[in-house]
Amino acid sequence: MAECCVPVCQRPICIPPPYADLGKAARDIFNKGFGFGLVKLDVKTKSCSGVEFSTSGSSNTDTGKVSGTLETKYKWCEYGLTFTEKWNTDNTLGTEIAIEDQICQGLKLTFDTTFSPNTGKKSGKIKSAYKRECINLGCDVDFDFAGPAIHGSAVFGYEGWLAGYQMTFDSAKSKLTRSNFAVGYRTGDFQLHTNVNNGTEFGGSIYQKVCEDFDTSVNLAWTSGTNCTRFGIAAKYQLDPTASISVSTSGRRAGSYSGSLGGEESWPGIRSPC
Repeated sequence: MAECCVPVCQRPICIPPPYADLGKAARDIFNKGFGFGLVKLDVKTKSCSGVEFSTSGSSNTDTGKVSGTLETKYKWCEYGLTFTEKWNTDNTLGTEIAIEDQICQGLKLTFDTTFSPNTGKKSGKIKSAYKRECINLGCDVDFDFAGPAIHGSAVFGYEGWLAGYQMTFDSAKSKLTRSNFAVGYRTGDFQLHTNVNNGTEFGGSIYQKVCEDFDTSVNLAWTSGTNCTRFGIAAKYQLDPTASISVSTSGRRAGSYSGSLGGEESWPGIRSPC
């Protein structure tokens, strides 16, 4: 007698974002594409051997200061390793080594160091992140001569609801220097985010994807001890795959147009905010 195979409906695995990315969709509508007094150019490319190169240059029209960065990245996928070298115009060198999904599934360890030849200043940081269904944890140790600082965060998610906590402990002062809490809810086209920072700053945001090409965002913030409430509305419309228009009213009205130079085929990875 032949067995009847009944397909099993599996629930999709939901991994919550890290604490720093809570409310990110709403913030991006306000922040991306608006470069007041700043001219910036980003270029990315990849060699045949798999080495990724990215460079960024910016000029502040108010101060005249010009700055730039150069980054190379190589991924050794077989062993889950990523090697990154960084340099900027302040003559600071950085090296980052990351290993992911090797010790256990969902765990990422990163060793990050910087060195400034001009001043001789050195810094080091060990980062760890663990993400699985319904949970996203992070713990970073920032080494300093006065004493290491420990940064920790945790986000829990269940059926679209999110709750997170973020803290920083300064071992030199033996006290918490940061204590933030956030609650949110998200679906495919809607996100709600509220947060309390250090018990004094209160904020909230709403992100709504009205249709495939139109995104809107509302932001509200208040600091205890003041009578000032900050409120803003922003929207982004995707004209085509290579161009978009953004508008924002947050303290001041702003508009922006962003497009791809020559299209992805002739200028891959290049963006020009206007």
